[in-house]
Amino acid sequence: MTEQLIYPFTFGDMSQKDLLGGKGANLAEMVRIGLPVPPGFTITTHACREYLQSGQIPTTLIADIDAAMSDLERQTGKKFGGVENP
Repeated sequence: MTEQLIYPFTFGDMSQKDLLGGKGANLAEMVRIGLPVPPGFTITTHACREYLQSGQIPTTLIADIDAAMSDLERQTGKKFGGVENP
């Protein structure tokens, strides 16, 4: 089983800085305590480390990003790169 490389802002809290990075953990914490945060996702520190060590983007990351972007489009009713309602 491969490690999950992307998490929505609705996952986690400040205790997961090692996984989500400082900014990702802060955004997750803000969602957890009920602050208004637009929908989004964090690419994990594991994905970053893997890229820095190998010089290669993890094999599943692009597909994971595409899926996360599609989820955001469904949640917001907007289309990335769209002419109407981008």
